[in-house]
Amino acid sequence: MSRFLFVVPPLVGHVNPAVGVAAELAARGHRIAWAGLPEVIGPLAGPTAEVFRCSAGPDGQTAVRPPDLRGPAALKFLWDGFLAPLAEAMAPGVATAVQRFAPDLLVVDQQAVAGALVAERLGLPWATSATTSAEFTGALDGMPLVAAWIRDRLAELRDRVGDPGATGDPRFSPHLVLAFTTPELAGGSVAGPVRFVGPSITARPTTAPFPWDWLDPARATVLVTLGTANTDAGNAFLTAARQALRERADHLQGVLVDPGGVLGDPAPDRDLLVARAVPQLELLARTALVVCHAGHNTVCEALWHGVPLVVAPIRDDQPVVAAQVAAAGAGLRVRFGRTDAARLGQALDTVLGHPAYRTAAHRIGDSFRAAGGAAAAATQLEQLLIPARQEAP
Repeated sequence: MSRFLFVVPPLVGHVNPAVGVAAELAARGHRIAWAGLPEVIGPLAGPTAEVFRCSAGPDGQTAVRPPDLRGPAALKFLWDGFLAPLAEAMAPGVATAVQRFAPDLLVVDQQAVAGALVAERLGLPWATSATTSAEFTGALDGMPLVAAWIRDRLAELRDRVGDPGATGDPRFSPHLVLAFTTPELAGGSVAGPVRFVGPSITARPTTAPFPWDWLDPARATVLVTLGTANTDAGNAFLTAARQALRERADHLQGVLVDPGGVLGDPAPDRDLLVARAVPQLELLARTALVVCHAGHNTVCEALWHGVPLVVAPIRDDQPVVAAQVAAAGAGLRVRFGRTDAARLGQALDTVLGHPAYRTAAHRIGDSFRAAGGAAAAATQLEQLLIPARQEAP
């Protein structure tokens, strides 16, 4: 039995993939603990999860970004307003968790940089949990100044909470990087200890009710979601989606996920359902098309079910993921800020009207299952510890 410490940011989309891996390791007899925010981890990992609290900073969440902030400006805001402060805030809690739990290996999310820096400083082995492929597919190749700026921020963090003498990039473990995707979506191959294990799709607790008898088997269901972190920017897009779906109500039903309530709380009719939350994994099994922001988890969950997409990236890694979807032939990309009901409706018609998009989605979904998901990730983590066991007296 080994001890694995999962270090995660207070972001549901980054905890969810780790939950499946942790559950698989626990089923194999290993002991699991978490470093992060218990109120975020607990509802996803279960009430018996062992969680060592780490501070997430003064407010415990991402600094509120202006809705129209895009591109390099949004990325800089993310680092200055969230990732760098989060790393400094989490570092003491991660160190305490290491001291009390004595892990054999840390599994560190790419956005929980404190985990890597603490492991580095203490001389402990660690693996990277890459919940999006954007970081290792050359996303910043065309922005050398932004890439250099991020390296400077990481160097400053290392001086404060890591090993000042180290030189590696804490977003990429020199031992193992678990990529929750496959080359069929991410494209090509990458150098270094990157292992494509496919998405970690596992049952998760949900309290979101859904009127399953509302679904009309005679019409295709379209799910529209912008995730939980984009409510500030979603009003115009969700409004356009609602109109586009209503104009096609003779053959489509629409489910709009609106966590911020920007559309109000209209009563569902036979054509359209607006909900603050939905049981997404269960619903995807009965969905014909997903319209989303190209968040990596949503994209992978849709493709896992063989569902094609219309993607409207907003910021961060989303343009990279959207480009991957389009290049793989599994969907169409539209411009988030300039998509009205007519343009969005045309995209819906195109994807639903051409079987090639669904064929490509099924092909990628097959590659996900073949990669092994949580089980494959757990095996990679176990194998990383074999040399250490062999060297032990």
